[in-house]
This record gives sequence, C-alpha cells and structure tokens, in this order.
Amino acid sequence: MKKNERPPVRQPETAPYRQPAEAVLAALATDPHGGLSETEARARLDRHGRNELAKEKPVSAWKKFFSQFKDALVILLLIATLISAGLWFIERDSALPYEAIAILAVVLLNAVMGYIQQSRAEEAVAALRRISAAHANVIRDGTRRSIPAAELVPGDIILIEEGDTIPADARLIQSTALQTAEAALTGESLPVTKEIAAIAEEMPLGDQDNMIFSGTAATYGRGKAVVTATGMQTQMGHIAGMLEDAPEETTPLQKELARVGRLLGLIVVVIAIVMIATIILVEEVRGFAALFDVLILGVALAVAAVPEGLPAVVTAVLAIGVQRMARRHAIVRHLAAVETLGSANVIASDKTGTLTRNEMTVRTVVTASGRVRLSGTGYAPEGEITRDGPGEIDDALRTELRRALAVGDRANNAVLQERDGRWAVLGDPTEGALLVAARKAGLTDEALDARFERVGEVPFSSERKLMTTIHTDAERQDLVVFTKGAPDVLLTRCSRELAGEGARPLDDARRAAILRSNEALAGEALRTLGVAVRLWPADAFEAGEIGEHVEQDLVFAGLIGMIDPPRAEAKDAVARARAAGIRPIMITGDHPVTAAIIAAELGIVTDGRAVTGAELERMPEEERERTVREVSVYARVNPEHKLRIVQALQSQGDIVAMTGDGVNDAPALKTADIGVAMGITGTDVSREAGDIVLADDNFASIVAAVEEGRAIFSNIRKFLRYLLSSNIGEVMTMFFGVLLADFIGLAATDGVALPLLATHILWINLVTDGAPALALGVDPADADVMRKRPRARSEGVITGGMWWGIFYIGLIMAAGTLLVLDASLPGGLIEGAGTMRYAQTMAFTTLVFFSLFTVFNARSDERSAFAGLFSNKWLWGAVLLSLLLQAAVIYLPFLQQAFSTVALSADDWLRCAAVASSVLWLRELSKLFTHAGRRISRPRRPESR
Repeated sequence: MKKNERPPVRQPETAPYRQPAEAVLAALATDPHGGLSETEARARLDRHGRNELAKEKPVSAWKKFFSQFKDALVILLLIATLISAGLWFIERDSALPYEAIAILAVVLLNAVMGYIQQSRAEEAVAALRRISAAHANVIRDGTRRSIPAAELVPGDIILIEEGDTIPADARLIQSTALQTAEAALTGESLPVTKEIAAIAEEMPLGDQDNMIFSGTAATYGRGKAVVTATGMQTQMGHIAGMLEDAPEETTPLQKELARVGRLLGLIVVVIAIVMIATIILVEEVRGFAALFDVLILGVALAVAAVPEGLPAVVTAVLAIGVQRMARRHAIVRHLAAVETLGSANVIASDKTGTLTRNEMTVRTVVTASGRVRLSGTGYAPEGEITRDGPGEIDDALRTELRRALAVGDRANNAVLQERDGRWAVLGDPTEGALLVAARKAGLTDEALDARFERVGEVPFSSERKLMTTIHTDAERQDLVVFTKGAPDVLLTRCSRELAGEGARPLDDARRAAILRSNEALAGEALRTLGVAVRLWPADAFEAGEIGEHVEQDLVFAGLIGMIDPPRAEAKDAVARARAAGIRPIMITGDHPVTAAIIAAELGIVTDGRAVTGAELERMPEEERERTVREVSVYARVNPEHKLRIVQALQSQGDIVAMTGDGVNDAPALKTADIGVAMGITGTDVSREAGDIVLADDNFASIVAAVEEGRAIFSNIRKFLRYLLSSNIGEVMTMFFGVLLADFIGLAATDGVALPLLATHILWINLVTDGAPALALGVDPADADVMRKRPRARSEGVITGGMWWGIFYIGLIMAAGTLLVLDASLPGGLIEGAGTMRYAQTMAFTTLVFFSLFTVFNARSDERSAFAGLFSNKWLWGAVLLSLLLQAAVIYLPFLQQAFSTVALSADDWLRCAAVASSVLWLRELSKLFTHAGRRISRPRRPESR
C-alpha cells in the first residue's frame, strides 16, 4: 500500500455522509472548535502525504538534452560531422579532424544553450505555480489561519466561504445557506444546497448533500467542515487517477514565428540547393572531398539562415518578461496574455481595492443626536472620535454611537488580527472597517462576545442587500437581531429610530432627513451602511426557520459612512494609461455619486457622469452601445451587467482588459480579451478564470503589466529584426559571392572557391544568434512605449516596413563583406595581394562586425541607434563577448586549424570594422529620410483667417 493510502486514524466503517457529524469527528479524532494541533497535523501529513493529485514523472535531464538534437538540420550536421571525421581518417591531411571538431562543437554549444533556456523556462513555470498555489482556511490549535491547501490532512477543520474552491473532501458540521457548484464532478448544472444532517440511505455522489468535494466551488453562503479525504483519496482523485501535465501552451506569437521560420527555411533550402547545383556546375567540382565541402556548405547555409533559435529565444524572453511582470505584482497565467496586453485599448477596472487601497475606513457615523468623525486610516484600531460641529459628544450621542457600532461589529463575519505588528482583516474589507471602528469606540471583541452569542444568521444577498445575525443577550431574556445593509432598503424595514437610551417613531419627515444625510455622505465619496436592531422573543426562535421575517419592525440605529481611500499611485497610472491610448473604465457596485467622485479624482472622467446597471439594462441595444462608447463610470452593477459592458466594447472592436474578484465575475473574465483577477481579495474561481493575477490588487500594476507586455513584444521584434537581418546578410553574401566569383577575384586554385567556409557560417550563427539576441530580449522599454497607440490586433509581428529594413541591411552586409573579400584577393574589381585563407578570414571577421553593428540598428526602425546607446549593459557585454570569441578563433592556433583562419593585424581589424560600420550610418540615413518623408506627407493645417 502506498504511503498516502495508509489510514493514519480510525476511519468510519460506513461513509461519512451516512453518519452524524459527531461520529465523524470522533472517528477522525478532531475537535470542531479547536481543530488539530500543529504537531498532530504534521504527523498526519507524514502518514497521508500531501493533498495533491499524482503527477507524471519529470523528464530526466539527459532526455531534455538529447531532445535538442531532434531538428532535421541538426541531424544533417551530425551526419556531416561523421562524414568529415571519416574523410580525415582516410586522408590524414592534418593532425586532428578540425572541421569535424568545429562543426560538432557548434552543434553541442547550440544544444547546451537550448537545454539551459528550456530548464530556465520550466523553472519559471514551476516558480509561478508555487506563487499561485491554492490556500485553505483552517482552524488549528484553536486559531483560524490560512495554509497551503497541499498541507491539509484528514481531521482538519476547514472554513468555506462564497467563492472558495473546496480544497479536499469534507463532511459538513456547520452550514449557513451554503451552496456548491459540482458540475465538474457530478455533471449537475445547478448549485447544490448543503445540509449537515446525516443521510440514512446509501446515495450517489450528487445526492450526498452533507459532503463537499475537492475541486468544486462554493457559490453561496459559508460553512465549516471536517476533512475526510485528501490527495488521491478524494473523489476527484479517484476519477482523475493521475494528474497529467497541461499541454505546452503555444501562443499566437509562437505560431506566427514558426510560420515565418518555415517560410524562410523553405526559401533558404531552395537557395541552398540552387547554390549547390550552381557551384557544382560552375566550379567544375572534382572528387568526393570537394563535393562533400559543397554539400556541407549547403547544409551550413540552411542552418545559419533558418532561425531555428527563435523558439528558444522567444521562450527565454517570455520567461524573463513573465518574471519581470511578477516583480511588478502581475502574475501571468497564460502566455498569450503577454501579447494581447500590447493591443489592449480599454481597461475596465473595479474600484474597490484596485483603484483604491481596499482598506475601508469608517470616517463618520450619523445618529439621531448628531454626527461624529473618526480619525485614522486602514485597519489599525487607532484614532480619535470627535463631534462633527461645535460642542462635545454628549451622553445621548455616545450611547447611540456605541450601539450603532455594536450592530456593525456583531452583524459581521470578518476577523481583525495583528500579525508581525501589522493589522489585517480576514474577510470583507467593509466588515473589517466596522470592527476597527468599534475598537476605536472602546468596544472590545471579548466584551461583545461575552454578552452577545450568535445563534443564527440571514446571510447577505444581492437581492435583499441586507445581512442579519441573531444573538442571545446576557443582560436580558429576549434575543437581539442586528441588521446592516443599504440604507434606502433598510429604512423600509424600520418603524422606529434609536434616540439616546430609548426609541422614537420613525415618521416620513425623519425618513426623508435620513435619506438626505445618506446622499450627503455619498456626495463626500463615502460608502454608506445603515444599521438597525430589534428584540426577538426567545420562545419564538426556531433555528431552522430563520428568514427574512426577522428583518421587519426594526429600530434604525444610524448611518455609517466609510471610504476606501484612492491609491496615490492610481492617479498617475490612469494618466499613463490615457497617454498610451488606453481608456480606463470604472465598474463598481458602489453608489453612482461615490463612483463619479472617485473617478473624477483619479482623472477617469471630467463630466462626473455615471450610469447604473439598472439604467444600462433598460436601454435599447443601440443606446447601450452609444453609452458604452461615451461613458466611463458604471455604478450599482451586477456581474451580468459587467458581461454586457465587455461584450458591447468588444463588438466595437475594442481589446478589453477586465478585472474581477468574485465567483460571478468569472464569465466576464473569460469573455474579456485579458481577464485580470485579484490575488488578495479574489476568489479561487476568479483566479482560475483570469489570464493575469494581480498580487497586490492594484490598478497601477495593470498599467505596469501593459507596459511590460508592450516592452516584451517590442523586444521580440528587436531580436527578430536582428536575427533575420544577419541571416539574410549571410545568405546574400554566399549567393552573390558564388554568382560574382569571377568579378571579385574569387578563383579557386585547389577545390572550391567560396566567400566563407561552412564552419565560418556556423560560427557566425552561434555568435550572433546567442548572447546578442538574448541581450536584445532584455532591452529596457523604450521611453515612448507608453506614449504610442495600442498595437492593432491584426498587425503581424513582422510588418512590411520591418521586412524592407531586414533586406536593406542584408544587402549592405553582403555588399560590404564581398567588397572586403575582393580587396583582400589579387584581381577582381579592387586589386589585393592576400591569400585565399587571409581573404576568407577578413570576410569572416567583417561579417561578424556587420552583425554586431546591426544589433544596435535593430533596437528600432525609427529611433536613432545612438538614442539610449548605453542603457543596456547586457547588450554591450554580449558584443564584447562576441568580439573576444572572434579574436580567439583568429589567434588561437587550434581554432585557427579548425576554422581555417589566419592572424590579422590591427590595420586589418580597423578595415573590417570601418566597412562594417557602414550598416550603421546607412541605416541612420534611411531613418532620417523616412522621418523627413513623413513630415512632408503630413497635411498642413489651413491658415486661420
């Protein structure tokens, strides 16, 4: 039996759902109030294993390494290596088979680079999984805490709230209107209402209403349960058997690059075949050795010209980019989102916690006797309470204040905790603010718990907009009903108002006054809640019959106004988004006035207009589409309205990034082009639906992610521009070198006369496709990257203008290299006096220099190469490394033998560098002409008369 299959504790003889909760708790040796101890939990974790489904065995390192040799062209090179070594063994014309060693070394170096890049990409994915690992709320040692779901063990007491993904199979011991979506497990399309009573008869999985199952989701209510099975012992584990790794994600960008690579490869293979045939016919190739040299050249040319390194470089750049985005608090779950970010022109953001701090703070309380202000911000229970207006707080106002805040504290499911000197709230931020306000007023949790014990609850629902709890009162026989909710709704349930120690009737005039106060608070951008109380006869209470009927004949206790302070960085982020051609939209459930004021403060709107979800719903389709084009603030919306807004924006051609944190936001997140889930306040369901998870729930992080996404895409274009320019330059050099051999003095005395050897081409391919290309992948973002309009979705990764630049640079490289070759040989257009080996070394070095100068050109098709010349230290390091490697090939004796090179003088190096620098100056000149042409083509503004 496997380790995680051994029962460490006595299991119920019958299924847990058929036994009373007490029997299951006893069988699992756990306490419903205190949970397991940490010591016992660790012991059970050792016996049961981690709460994870089985995974496939990881691919061994040697298999990963040998997978680098699957490419057909690489296999051809390996065959060529064997043939070359065989020829050397027969002819013994040198001390070692230098050509075979050189080819093999280049192939091995490419394989090592590919292996390292693949390993780093896999480690980045593994790190991402660790960052976004699921957590579970448990009770251990009598304390509520959040732990990784993988550490759950049978007997753990877990707390489930709306939006949570169930982390393990468990038997419910408490349920407050809990419903779960079990379609993934049972196929049941509707949420299942959960109960705690034992079920006498044997039931199928879908009818076990007192059980919750791993992998399903809580869609409503809350509950407490004891874990009965983890890992492969869960129902999901039985069905899955084994969790297979997700298929490797291929993004649209990678597909397009593969298409470009195949197209270029086909063209180059055709050119290589034509060149081989031309050389054989023109050069009168004789003997197997000479024929082999030509074939090796053709294979090497195809390998050099086909950008087989592109997938590895793209993977490395995307992995680096994802890590950079993670450092800026944006965790990418789907690589395609990185590309789409560059096209996003609308960010539809929630207000609470994204544009604001998500640390609600009670600022004011209004009761029958006046209004008070509370100082302090955030969750620290520190601050003063003062009367708003002249005078001190009298006894009546103090009594009303304490009772109003007591209602807010008791009708509450949040927990206020201090950890490492920092106060935090577990639960809803609004409820957390009420707890903090009560502590500021001197109401301690211990005193309130001692007097008021909760015995029932009517959970909040979006339809009622109210939440009610029922408590015993240690100071009286009757029960106490505490209700909080939307003031306008709550007032309709109230018949009296709290005044000092007593209560007075609530007439129409007073109702109108309270509503005016509510509007005044909303006008100050304060979120408002009404609180009310009533007594309930103890003998009339039935735990199973708690419902809306208790929310009648209430005594209104007051209005509580709170604010979620706007983030200081959000205003700047909104301005940057606008400058980048991105339209920020606020979508919130808050009051329209509050939404409009916050939006105006952040710079989202200037006209103060806000449309409610109800208004949007009543609009005809045509008017709704016009409204979505014009309005940027939506208030009092539900998830269905969010979905309609997203769809309306998309129907107009907009690329929408949408934020969400709740279960019901999942459809909008899925529908949006980029779903952005909240990492702190978001539910597991919304995080699963999102493409990106914000670790800090901050709007500025969305804008930062857009900037990083644009920078990543820009860098991919940079190294594409560079690699393709260099590869085209090599192809043109070889093609025109053979075609124009008689004109440039390229005459063979022995064998085949070629501008470059196969080893030269492979070496250039290694040097230029390696470090410089990767360095371009980490190039700093252009200063104007957030001042450009979003990229059109239909725009390819390589534009027509880029292709023009690529062939233009390739032609310059070929012309310059062949010019140096001609000047280094006797005869031809320019008279020289060097040997063939010397001329090929000069051409070889010139082409390397061309590639290194091109790397600076490739940083932009528009900006000068000298703009931000020293901003990328990695690029300069890569260029220096390439020069050192080139010097080694030219001066180290064993490499001279391998690559058929000779030592060059300082003057030779200067000539190579001077000619190669022409690609820089000529490209700069073409950029100037392009800018001048654009200025001329711009329509002149008509003169004012």
